[in-house]
Amino acid sequence: MSSDIITLEFDATGTTDCTTVLLVPDKAVEEPGYIKGLHSSGSANKHEFHALAQTAYYQYQDDELDITVISGPVIIRNGGAEEQLTSGLVIYRDSGGAIKVAGHETVGFRALLESANRFCTRWVRLDI
Repeated sequence: MSSDIITLEFDATGTTDCTTVLLVPDKAVEEPGYIKGLHSSGSANKHEFHALAQTAYYQYQDDELDITVISGPVIIRNGGAEEQLTSGLVIYRDSGGAIKVAGHETVGFRALLESANRFCTRWVRLDI
């Protein structure tokens, strides 16, 4: 089991360390299979991802979620691997345990949060 921290690098807002990440590209509205979950330990159970997506979605509905609006790509570093999200939403739990969301200014936040919540709910219910 790895104990690497996942690092997210945003354009002008700097970097942040986190333990759990859901990458929700804009194409996940039509095809939720593009949603990807990362955990600092290398693996997490699906319930953790479900709780992350559901909490972010409910907080958004209740107008309690502050979304960091970004314009450039998000660079995700996990161990030795690096990838980029150029258009979409990142839902993450920071190293302090807080749930946060960052999204590109050109995407529909509500639709992507709904898609992530729906995908994770099905994942838990269908045991896929």
